[in-house]
Amino acid sequence: MSVGAAARRVRAYSGQFLLLGVLMLVVTLLVSGVPRLVNRLAEQGLRERLTSEPAARRDLSYTSGSTSLAGGAAMSTARTRLDVLERQMPPAVRAAVAERWYSAETLPGRLTGPDLAARNLLVDLGLRAVPGVREAGTLVEGAWPDEVPDPDGPVQVALDADVARKLNLRAGSRLQLSQQLTPEVPLLAPVVVVGLFRPANRSDGIWDALPPLLRIIEPQGDGEPFVAQAVVTPATLDRQVAEAWPVRFGWRYRLGASTIDPRRLDELIDGLQQLQRQAPADAKLTQGVDVPLRAFAAEVDAARTLLAVIAAGVLATLAGLIVLAATLAVRRRRSEFALLRARGGAATAGARRSLAESLLVVPPAALLGWWLGTLTPGTPDPTAGYAVTATVLVCLALPLAALAVPAGGGARRDLVRLRPSARRLTVEVFLLVLAGLAAVLLRRRGLTLGEVDPLLVSVPVLLAVAAAVLALRAYPWPLRLVSRLAARTRGSVAFLGTARAGRSAVAAPLVVVVLAIGTAAFCAVVAAGVEASRDRAAEQVVPADALIEGERFAPDTPAELGRLPGVRAATPVLRESAQPLATDALGTDARIGQTTALLVDGPGLAETIRLSGVDVPVPAALRTARAGAGPLPAVVSPALAADLAEAGLSGSAFVAVQGQRYELRVAGTADSFPLLPATTDRFVILPWQALPARNTEPVPTSVLVAGDRLDAEVLRQAGDEGQARYQRTGAVTARERPIGVTVSTRADVRRDLGDGGANGVLAFGFLAGAAGGTALGLLAIAFTVLAGARARGQVLSRLRTLGLSRRQWRGLLLVELTPLVGVAVLTGALVGAVLPLLLNPVLGLSAFTSGVPVRVAFEPGLVAAVLALGALALGFAVAVEALNNRRLRLGEVLRLGEES
Repeated sequence: MSVGAAARRVRAYSGQFLLLGVLMLVVTLLVSGVPRLVNRLAEQGLRERLTSEPAARRDLSYTSGSTSLAGGAAMSTARTRLDVLERQMPPAVRAAVAERWYSAETLPGRLTGPDLAARNLLVDLGLRAVPGVREAGTLVEGAWPDEVPDPDGPVQVALDADVARKLNLRAGSRLQLSQQLTPEVPLLAPVVVVGLFRPANRSDGIWDALPPLLRIIEPQGDGEPFVAQAVVTPATLDRQVAEAWPVRFGWRYRLGASTIDPRRLDELIDGLQQLQRQAPADAKLTQGVDVPLRAFAAEVDAARTLLAVIAAGVLATLAGLIVLAATLAVRRRRSEFALLRARGGAATAGARRSLAESLLVVPPAALLGWWLGTLTPGTPDPTAGYAVTATVLVCLALPLAALAVPAGGGARRDLVRLRPSARRLTVEVFLLVLAGLAAVLLRRRGLTLGEVDPLLVSVPVLLAVAAAVLALRAYPWPLRLVSRLAARTRGSVAFLGTARAGRSAVAAPLVVVVLAIGTAAFCAVVAAGVEASRDRAAEQVVPADALIEGERFAPDTPAELGRLPGVRAATPVLRESAQPLATDALGTDARIGQTTALLVDGPGLAETIRLSGVDVPVPAALRTARAGAGPLPAVVSPALAADLAEAGLSGSAFVAVQGQRYELRVAGTADSFPLLPATTDRFVILPWQALPARNTEPVPTSVLVAGDRLDAEVLRQAGDEGQARYQRTGAVTARERPIGVTVSTRADVRRDLGDGGANGVLAFGFLAGAAGGTALGLLAIAFTVLAGARARGQVLSRLRTLGLSRRQWRGLLLVELTPLVGVAVLTGALVGAVLPLLLNPVLGLSAFTSGVPVRVAFEPGLVAAVLALGALALGFAVAVEALNNRRLRLGEVLRLGEES
């Protein structure tokens, strides 16, 4: 069998081989390109997640205690230890280190001088030597300290320009630094400010060490000093250390997003845990990077598991399309293969011929698809073996289809046997049983997030195939009933159309359509569930339009906020964590444990939530409570209610709130409540409006605001003023300055939930699955139409000779195709709607909703989408049939005697 003859046959049947080659190209393109794109999106998400974290969460920071070095070689000691600490790191952590810094500094000492006295400033100053600070900073006044200082001269320092301005210092300011280690031996050193600098890039990690070089630490209370850091040269620091000034060291290692492989996050997290356990005794390790890494790893694992489920559906659909393409190609060449057999050819002659033709088309298409996939940016996965396996299987598709051709030609294919063959019945029962067992195993074992279990990941495919089998069994019966009713009416269009639709043999095409549409519907339903759950998560965090959080506000703060432009309502909230729950009013018996206490104004909270348009119910026990004698009605968590019942406190208990103890009784339970983290399992909620009158009234720690076009900066200023008014009342004797308030809007929280992290991977999976499933579903419908096009063309040609008009022909085509397309689309949509109910508990999608469980519910918009898709599919089927009939020239079909 020559290659030239095979090439001529490929050219003769170019359309069929082009379709097979395109499908092969798509398969290898997906196998090669999708993992790269997913890795790229994961890397981008990891980079965004890490860069959004503060420096304290991104760095591995070692700090030593203060010590005295006899030789004064502080910087060389720090430099040597920098390498030692890195070598002691686990390999996964060491490989992730992108930048590192070290420093040595003296303990802050009291700084005095005329420029400070002019402003009556109390200042403590530390001297720090940091290699590379000259390159990272830009002088704006004076000069950098001398690298080789005068042994008898003052200590030369450089200050950040903003720090110097706040301290009333300038280049040339002369000061005195003292360190009172013991009352008998104070350490004194003259200091001169020789230069002022600004950072060339404030985001440079060299400036992130604590205490900071670029800002002043404000006093924590009256009589407390400002604390600042000044830059000195290593030689100057060594001189001070040699004079018995105590020194402490710092080493920081920053993990880079470009050096972390998202596929190996578990190894890095385990390494960080090991590093924490094996921290040296003489240095304290501070790190928080494992927290965002764990959260991101959970998101990536959930996204990859979902992608595996979607990929199983898409690849199974492509496999079905390849089988359909091979079957259709062999059916068109049935007479050729029959002639080969009639001329004495072996039973495998047609298969060998088809294999030679496939080898000319499929491998080049596979290589082209693989090459196109390699152009996708991202880190590759080892998927070459899958591509080779797919190529071999597609090469065998045509030969196997040729072997399945009956030796004596084809029988009628427009009949549906009332009693299926034993072989088909066995296969269908096996598929149904396998799908049921796989579904049971999936619910019992679940999915291991981030790993792919072939059986469990293929459950959606098996269920879709099982649903298609059931649809095939039920498909002809209602059509026969409709056909009998149509036979009693006038006209032949309805009767002929329903009769032909009921006799159509569409087993394989219908299965492929159900797979494709089911995959698309699954993606759409899950995406809608995730979006709705994110809305609920945002409402749990901010159950209004805005939330103002601080330490303690003046009681009139909500009223003042209510007078701001755009504010329609404001209600106070008090939240305190780790409050003792006791059995007596004195709190001496706190054996029930600790809990989170939340005070809300029930009616005010309900009104604020209503005006904000948030669908969060407020329990009736909190809304209807009124002040009076007896315990306060409280809503508690189920865990706390169980503890109270176990302690025999069905009557009442006592909880402390801002130093005051309140008696409570359980009036209801709630699994969760707004303003409380999803992980909080012990909480008690009290109605503020029902608190008994006392000399010391509780004050809010947060304020919920409802309004339109709220200005976060205006709300922040009003919140700071509310805290300042509370401070002026003298309720806090230490007169500590409160931390500035934070303002969170529900819109911002909702946007943060949908942006960054592994959301790009998730969105890609939903979009690719929905779009790919829809496109492949339409292609499968085209195969379904083409599979019976020739037989349909013969019937239509005969009917046209009997007087069937063009309008009646179009009606007959619609009547015949509508049941087929409708059953396929509706079955696929039903499968796609049911699958999330089965898979949702094991997909781990709550990682994308701030811990709020993802609920898959009925969406009216999806019904409209299914109807629109059905109409599109029907129009597409009619268009394909019309084009095919035009190509076949129906007037010549009978003369040519072509078979179906």
